[in-house]
Amino acid sequence: MWPTMPAVVQTRVEHFQTCIDACNACMQACEQCLTSCLNEPDVQARVTCIQLLRDCAEICAVASRYMARNSAYAKQVCALCATVCEACAAECAKFQDAHCQACAEACRKCAAECRKMAA
Repeated sequence: MWPTMPAVVQTRVEHFQTCIDACNACMQACEQCLTSCLNEPDVQARVTCIQLLRDCAEICAVASRYMARNSAYAKQVCALCATVCEACAAECAKFQDAHCQACAEACRKCAAECRKMAA
């Protein structure tokens, strides 16, 4: 059986939970969008988007982990995550596919949550 988290750490992690959830949802949306973009007929036009999707998925995963362990660097990672999410949202929004539009929305939500967390 796993030991329970100390109450102080648990309270801090709960404080992060909305942002953790947004980061996890964004990571998943980016991974799904990336896979879909690779199968689009205009894949060459999506190179920048695909690169940003990879970066965004990765930084969202890192931010989620930093918040989960209440890292002293969680705010700085969240600030970077917000910047990457904003760039990814802008790039995905250029494409009219449902997967790109859904991803752009997840990125915008994550960026907003990360900006709040970083403040």
